[in-house]
Amino acid sequence: MGYQTMLLFLLASLLLQILKINAKVPAIIVFGDSSVDSGNNNEISTVLKSNFEPYGRDFNGGQPTGRFSNGRIPTDFISEAFGIKPTIPPYLDPTYNITHFATGVCFASAGTGYDNATSDVLSVIPLWKEMQYYKEYQKTLRAYLGNEKANEVLGEALYLISIGTNDFLENYYLIPGRSSEYTIEEYQNFLAGIAKEFITELYQLGARKISIAGLPPMGCLPLERATNIFSGSDCVEKYNDVSKDFNEKLQEMVMELNKELAGMRLVFSNPYDILLDMIQDPNKFGFEDAVTACCGTGFFEMSYLCDNVNPFTCSDANSYVFWDSFHPTEKTNQIVADHVVKTCLAEFL
Repeated sequence: MGYQTMLLFLLASLLLQILKINAKVPAIIVFGDSSVDSGNNNEISTVLKSNFEPYGRDFNGGQPTGRFSNGRIPTDFISEAFGIKPTIPPYLDPTYNITHFATGVCFASAGTGYDNATSDVLSVIPLWKEMQYYKEYQKTLRAYLGNEKANEVLGEALYLISIGTNDFLENYYLIPGRSSEYTIEEYQNFLAGIAKEFITELYQLGARKISIAGLPPMGCLPLERATNIFSGSDCVEKYNDVSKDFNEKLQEMVMELNKELAGMRLVFSNPYDILLDMIQDPNKFGFEDAVTACCGTGFFEMSYLCDNVNPFTCSDANSYVFWDSFHPTEKTNQIVADHVVKTCLAEFL
């Protein structure tokens, strides 16, 4: 009898392990800025749009969608890696509805930041509004699936947050205001505090699987290198240092919240090292150019400056790390997404 009991116990334990291994993420829910905006800015009154050619020229037969890339963005590839769907629809696009959003939805807005003042610069959706849209989505999902099933989806979904670069490059270092109020370290702490509050609110609303992305080596973006002409257009190391310091603060915050919030699995996904590796050794990844971008002259074009009228746009975006002066190519996005899935998100697969 004792042997049978032990055997049953072992079988039950094995079954639990198998169920754990095979646990599926039913939906991907996205918050953030242009790094993950799949087209929400198309539906708002802002100059920061990309719903025109040549954006999207390598997306499903050349459809400009509002993604700031020649094709898909990292969250699309992450969704595909989880076996859900190859693209994540934008919440504000009227051609989609809750039947599409039930397995993945994007609330991100290009040009936004943790700081409300950042979203004001180009009149885009602030982070608090993204949260409002998410609450609205929860109600719609419950009406569609019923409370029990909807709560299960919301609890098992993977929440991806990618935001922060604009707070520094579009706000702190560009517009007088925050830089007169805060030292750079104080501003980093201010933003990290907002990130902590945002994640805590998501947790209170039922989220349990969350990934927050760090900043890229923002001093190596073509736009920043182009303005660094007195140093031979090298990466602006001051900005890269800010990225690294802020990423450390986010990592500390992640450790704190994992201790404070029971049952939450919060991970820090860091694009910094993999992107810097591509920029410093592009040939290793099959790229030819990591200094300039594909679109236009490759130094300053973004949004409406990157259009089909520009005669300089490259013919093969796969040769470039960057698509426009601020955003990566689809190939770069895929490499980053693959790296993040394998190193940070694997525990959710």
